[in-house]
Amino acid sequence: MRTQTPPQTRISFNNVCVDFPSTNGSMRVVDGVSLDIQEGEFVSIIGPSGCGKTTLMNLVGGFVLPTSGTVLLDGRPVQGPGPERGVMFQEYGVFPWLTVRQNIEFGLKLKANKVSAGQCEDIVKRYLSLMGLSDFADHFPKHLSGGMRQRLALARAYAVKPQFLLMDEPFGALDAQTRSAMQDLLLEVLRVEGKTVMLITHSVDEAIYLSSKIVVVTARPSRVREVIEVPFGYPRSEGVHDDPRFLELSKHIRKLVMFEYEQQAKQSIRATD
Repeated sequence: MRTQTPPQTRISFNNVCVDFPSTNGSMRVVDGVSLDIQEGEFVSIIGPSGCGKTTLMNLVGGFVLPTSGTVLLDGRPVQGPGPERGVMFQEYGVFPWLTVRQNIEFGLKLKANKVSAGQCEDIVKRYLSLMGLSDFADHFPKHLSGGMRQRLALARAYAVKPQFLLMDEPFGALDAQTRSAMQDLLLEVLRVEGKTVMLITHSVDEAIYLSSKIVVVTARPSRVREVIEVPFGYPRSEGVHDDPRFLELSKHIRKLVMFEYEQQAKQSIRATD
């Protein structure tokens, strides 16, 4: 009988706290977060605005260091950014002075990711095709629609072959139809290439549709309120939105998030008293 290999833990938050300076002294943004992300998981972080979700992503990205506790990547403390972690922000994250082709090439010419000229050309062609941007290779970002610019940002992030994709509200500025199309494109790219993903989002439905696991966090300071395993396998299609389990899970998460918004409002009232 074959023994099943246990999932490999890639990222670990161990009792992590983060304090930021403020006009009234130190402000705690993250408080005692412990969380594991396994190889190949798609983990969404959801909670009220301003609760510290982006700080959690920045800890993994190495842009912020814990005040106490540890964030481990493959068992080693995260001490700064690294090429194994690709980042997509809510802003499109592309260079307006570079063409589509040059934007995708950019990371491949940096010392940490440098490849030969032939490899670079092959990689750029692959992602231009995968993202449906081949006809726009020599255009500048200002000539692209919002959805196309976000496809370009995704191509840039993937071209350097990161092991982890960190995404902070990447589709938040898109209209509903384009956002849905980008979600499906992301799922297709993940199916083809595979990654471990951490997504920050305010959209409950987006979190359920994309994720294998959802972490609901509290109003500031961020604490883990509930970790939810999403009951749908991959690949996924639009039909999953009509599954009764999807609707029930959406209702449950919305209730949790609205409770945290109420707690946040109470914090604001107490702060002004």
